[in-house]
Parts: sequence; structure tokens; C-alpha cells
Amino acid sequence: MIQSIKSALNFPCLILGALLVISSCLVYYSFGNQKPALLTLIDYRVMDMMFNIRGPQPDSKNVVIIDIDEKSLKILGQWPWPRNILADLTQKLHKANVRSVGFDILFAEKDRSSPAFYFQNLDPSIISLIPQDILVSLLNNDALDYDSLFANALGSGPSVLGYAFQTINDGLKSDEDLPFPSSIIRIHPTSFNFKDLSLRSAYRAIVNHPSVAMAETEGFFNVFPDESGTTRQVPLIMMMDDIPYPSLALETFRLGIKTPSITIHVSKTIKTRKPPVLGLQINDRFIPTDSFGQLFINYRGSSGTFKSISAIDILNGKRVSEVTEKFIIIGSSSKGLYDLRTTPFSRAVPGVEINANIIDNLIQSDPFVYDHLTEIGLTYTLIIAGGLLLALILSFLGPLAGSLGAVILILSASVVNYYYFFLNHRYVGMTYPLVTCGFILLITSIYNAFKEQKAKRYIRKAFSHYVSKDVVSELIRNPKALSLKGEEKILTVLFCDIRGFTGISEKMNSRDLGNFMNNYLTCLSHIIMKNKGTVDKFIGDAIMAFWGAPKDDPMHALKSVRAAMEIKAEISNLAGDFANQNLPDIRVGIGINTGLMSVGNFGSKERFDYTVMGDNVNIASRLEGANKNYGTTILISDATKNIIKDTFFCRYIDKVQVKGRSQALDLFEPLTNGIPDAELIKKVEQFEKGVTAYQNQNFKTAKTIMETLYQNEPDRLYQSYLDRINAFIASPPPSEWIGTERRTTLPVNKLTTK
Repeated sequence: MIQSIKSALNFPCLILGALLVISSCLVYYSFGNQKPALLTLIDYRVMDMMFNIRGPQPDSKNVVIIDIDEKSLKILGQWPWPRNILADLTQKLHKANVRSVGFDILFAEKDRSSPAFYFQNLDPSIISLIPQDILVSLLNNDALDYDSLFANALGSGPSVLGYAFQTINDGLKSDEDLPFPSSIIRIHPTSFNFKDLSLRSAYRAIVNHPSVAMAETEGFFNVFPDESGTTRQVPLIMMMDDIPYPSLALETFRLGIKTPSITIHVSKTIKTRKPPVLGLQINDRFIPTDSFGQLFINYRGSSGTFKSISAIDILNGKRVSEVTEKFIIIGSSSKGLYDLRTTPFSRAVPGVEINANIIDNLIQSDPFVYDHLTEIGLTYTLIIAGGLLLALILSFLGPLAGSLGAVILILSASVVNYYYFFLNHRYVGMTYPLVTCGFILLITSIYNAFKEQKAKRYIRKAFSHYVSKDVVSELIRNPKALSLKGEEKILTVLFCDIRGFTGISEKMNSRDLGNFMNNYLTCLSHIIMKNKGTVDKFIGDAIMAFWGAPKDDPMHALKSVRAAMEIKAEISNLAGDFANQNLPDIRVGIGINTGLMSVGNFGSKERFDYTVMGDNVNIASRLEGANKNYGTTILISDATKNIIKDTFFCRYIDKVQVKGRSQALDLFEPLTNGIPDAELIKKVEQFEKGVTAYQNQNFKTAKTIMETLYQNEPDRLYQSYLDRINAFIASPPPSEWIGTERRTTLPVNKLTTK
């Protein structure tokens, strides 16, 4: 029976599943205390769905909204109203014995509809016409100063004025614009200071005008929607200039329960630069927050959940009895005032209702709590147990049973999350583990699907050992290409050869040499193919590659030079490893040329290669060999240089006429990608100035320049020019000489295609 189980199990699939589980756990561990924004957003969306599944929840009936609604605006006129009306409204609420009144409104300027404001701003010529005693009587009549009336009304009972924080530095900060928190905010443990807190910070406050700022206390009414635009978490405390300030909702609640102080509790066990906030202590109530002092709102329902009384009804003496012993929040539901927010229940909720929800959460002590530790434990449990279970099901029963198991796992985790956590006001994100389990299911299913086509993949893979993968793909797509026909295309070809390979090989036995060559050629092939090149062939320590075929690639010249630069960098790394093994230094020569050449299948009907041929191929091979003459690593032709332009910073090397060609070639050496540092530019400009002097037969100037360069940096390139310059000084060239170097014995690479 055990043997039958072993034969039924797909062990590679099971091992793959286990590796995916381990990788997923490591990825989650790398998040630390901060999940990626996308995962948090998805968790929030899931929570929104749970809010809607749960539906509305009864509020405490202790919060009442006094609404400056369309009905009130229609009767009393557009906003802002004269403040004698607001004074009357405030007095009526206080006389009704409310617990507290919070204004979700900012009064930043004086009331310009006030008669006192009118008289104070009369033209002097008109003032001179008013008898002095009458003028003094008018200016000193408080009944004519609406700001004074409103301020006195605020001071007659428990009132909280709202203000706004500006969180961005707008350059308008003033020491006079400071709110006045009347509550005494403390911190526990007392060993911490306010500046140590990790609270949301503000730059400045937009406060109420001093003429009305007579309320018992003030509180900010800022809310900060998340990336989706939904208001889920709101700060109860914010920091400005290392001083904590309470929110409007928090102060309205504190004033209503008649407590003089608020204590901020911070963690003394988590050692960070700024210790995280645990919550707020208000009398015997502990209000949990996140580490930034933000409350996760437990919304009671959609808009209209809380009792709302039109402001005009209170002013007319109606429904006044309904506000007795209630927490009052005054705001507007009018769409014309644009104070609308998005919540999990609705996309357009008046901002005053957000504050009503916060106050009700504080009254019932039931805001949501982000249970971070539980989330961590559940995440690892679901990934390990669920992922391994899915891998086992897939390996034993196949993809259909695995998909069914994944559905059951996701549904079970969602039900537990909803009933056990969400309904108990605990927020636990499960997106990552459930998505991970789905990912494990997907990857293992794909693995099984590929395994079923093993024979076809094996043939393709085996064929790819002989020719480039791009060639294989092209031949599979177009079988007619398997013919002894070629085509002419402008391509870029690269040759690379190890310098002094004989000396290196003499230091190794045959086994070590074989391992070295395999690693070396694998490394170069990887770089070439990563840059979309086709590896044509290997002969000994040399490699030939080309770009632009079989798939057209307009960037073939650029990619070939980029590959050469990467090979040069990788060879430097290998040289370091060789030095550690007491092996000779390794250097390579690379030649690159772009031009018209024949590409296709060449050979016999029984055996042929997909390769390139032509004079431009021979040039690339000869450029590779020319590196020995100049002490360079990479040489490219002017044809290649003209295409790549300034993408790579190149140094002009020489004008050469090679054997078999009447036209001279300009040779260049690519040095860096993009713009180099000023020192390199200066050095290259000096060298090219010397080359120009040399080609213009100004040999003394050229010698001075090259000698200076050589003294600063003994380079084979400078020495090669000094040798030629000294020879021409001793025996000048003919007058028609134009600086062309004739390389009749220029080395021909072993890979040259004739």
C-alpha cells in the first residue's frame, strides 16, 4: 500500500509546493511591520464587503447631528449665515442641557454681515455726519456685534470649535495661529516626551478668528482618506511643533463626559526611534488606536444612520427636547457646501457624519482594532498548512481536486475572518495568505501541465543546445526556413577571444581546463542572449555572435555594444577569482562591426548551420585581433559607432586600412554608457587631439601629448602611438599620407568566415 501511495504521489510537484511555501513565508517576513500598499488596499476592500454584509448597526442614540441642510438654507439664506443666528442656535442647545456641542465648521474671518463691522468700516466722511454720542452707542452695543454675540453664546456652555491643520509647508505659518487645547494631554510611560511620539504631523493650523474663539476648547476636523479615497482611519491626536492636539470628535466626547485629561499610552517594549502609540486613556475607558494615534472607525451604517435635526427646527423651538443630554455635532449635509466623504457604506457621506461615527465609537468603546499579531500568526499558518495541503492534493488527485480544495480553503478562511474577527471589531487582513495559496495552486498546476508535454519540451530543449533559442522559435514558427537559402540583411556581428589562452591552459590540467571553459563560455553566452543576441559558434576559447537575425531588431548595434561592455565587466570579476586561485590574469579582445551580410542556413543537405557570412563579418574578426596592437578590450567600427551615436561614450582610436580593403576604417573604443565624468572626457579629448596632430603630420605636438598621457597612465595605446610617431620623426611619411595605418599583417581571428 505504501508503495502504491509513493507511485501515485507526484513528488516533484510536492517539492515545488514546499519551495513555494518557504518562498512565500520569506517574502512575507521581508515586509516587516509595513505591508505593501496594494495588499492593504485589497484588505480594505474585503473589509468594505464585510461592512455591507453585516449591514447597519444600532448607534448609542446619544449623538445628534444639527444639520445645516437644504431646508434651513432655503429659509435662512445661503451660507455663511449671520452669526447672530448661530449664537441663537448655540444658546438654544445649551439651554436644552446638551452634553457638548461640536462645530464641524471653521470661522476663520469676521462676520461681515454684522452691523458693528459695517459701522467700523464706514467711510470717514459718513462717520463725521453721525452725532458722536450715537456713534459711540452703536459701536459699544454688543447686540450689533454678531461675532461678540456668537462668542458669548459659545462661552455659555460646553462648546468645541473646529479648525483645520495644514500638513504641507505652504510658507504661511504664523506664531499667532495656534489652537488652544483645553484638555490636559499626558503621556504614559512618563519617561517619554511628546516629541518621541509617532503621530501624524501638521505644519500649521487654520484657526478660528479671535473674535469668536471663546469656546471651552477646540479640535481639528481633518480626515485623511486612504489610497482608494475612502475614510477608514482618522487621527484622534495630531502633532504640531512637538505639541499634541486633539480632534474635534475627541474633544466633543471628552467635554461631554466631563473629564479634564487624556493620556496617550505608548509601547515601552517595541524599541524603535519613535515608539508606537497603543491608544488613549479617557477616564476608565481605553480607546485602542494604531501606532500613529489613528482610530479605525466602526461605521454604524450608511448616510442617515444618526438622528439628524434641521437647524431651522431648533431655531424655531421645535424638537429641542430631543437633544437633551446628547452629544451634538453641527455641520452640513448640503451638497452645495462640498463636505462629502466616501465610507465603506456610501460614496457620498457628509463629513459631519464621520465625526458622529467617531463620537459614537468613543461612547460605546467599540472601534475596530488592527490585530497585527493575529494577522501574522494566521498568515504563516494559512501559507504553511494551506499551501502544503494544496500541493499534496495536486500531487495526489490532480488540478480539479486542487482547485476545489483552494475554493474550500478561501471560503473557510473568509467565514472565520468575518464571524470570529470582524464581528468582534478586529481587523485581520488575509489577502496575502489566500492569494499565496492561489498562487501555489496556479504554479503547481502549470508545472503539471508542462510535465504532461515533457516529450515536446525535451525535443525543443535538446535542439536549443545546437542553435540559438530564437532560431529554434523561428524554425518552429516557420518550418520553410529549414532550407539552404540565405538572405542579405544589415546585422551586427561580435567576435570575442581570450588573450594569452595558451599560457592559461598550461597552468591547468585537462579537467580544470574543461570546467573553466564551460563556465567561461556559459557566462558569455548568457550575457549575449540576455541582450537578444544569437550565439553562432564556439571554437576553442573564442565565441562568435550576431544581432538582428533571425528576428528583426532595429537596436541590434546598440545591444551588441551593451553585451560587449557587460562581458568586459564580467571578465574583470573572473580575473579577481583567477587571482585568488593563483592563475594568470585573463583578458579578452572583442571586435564589433555592423553592415550588410548574408544570413541563413549554410552547409550541406545533411548538416548545416544557421550563421552569417560576408566581408563585414571578416572586419569584425579583424577588429577583435586589432585589440592586441592598441592594448584595448573592445573595438567597434565607424559603421557601428554611427548607429549607436552617443548612447555609449567612445574614444576614437585610429584610422586603419586592413588587408584586402581599399577603404580605411575608423576604429572606436566604447568606454562608458552615457555621459562620463569630466576627468575621463578631458583625458579622451587630449588623446584625440594628439591623434589629430599625428594624422596631420604634426608629430612633435603629437609626441608631447602622448608622452604626457603615458607618464600619467602607462597605457599600451599611448605607447603604440609613440612608437609610430618616433618612427615618422626619424623617417617622415610621404606628403600625400593622410594618417591611415596600414595593417597588412593584422591578425585574422580563428573564427573568420571567408
